[in-house]
Amino acid sequence: MTRLKYIISTICLILIANFVANGQSRHERFEAIESQKAAFITKQLKLTPTEAQKFFPIYYQYSKEIRAVKSKKSQSTVKSPSKGNSFRPGNDVIEYDAQEVEIKKSYRSKFADVVGQARASQFFSVEQEFIELLYKELNSRRH
Repeated sequence: MTRLKYIISTICLILIANFVANGQSRHERFEAIESQKAAFITKQLKLTPTEAQKFFPIYYQYSKEIRAVKSKKSQSTVKSPSKGNSFRPGNDVIEYDAQEVEIKKSYRSKFADVVGQARASQFFSVEQEFIELLYKELNSRRH
């Protein structure tokens, strides 16, 4: 009888968690992912609490600048049903890529001041690894 109560309680908690997760706003989901990303970065780069305290304000500014460039880049192509992706004149997609590279170079040196050159360079691989994990999770939820 106790085992049955445990199973029913567990199922109810899972259903409630699923309901809450589906009810999250876009902003809440973004914040949750950012928190997971910060934890992942901290673990992978083996940041001490002192390093993390200095690192993450720089990281959040970096992230904000990268998102702004990526947003402009995505706005430079317009999806039209008849033509697929069409290019807006005056917007050079390669220029946006160059801006991203310049931002990364700039922030690599800022990160290096906090965590050293090796871990500053490793950060970009860790960030990409987290993105790949997100894609895998998304794909597993779809299937």
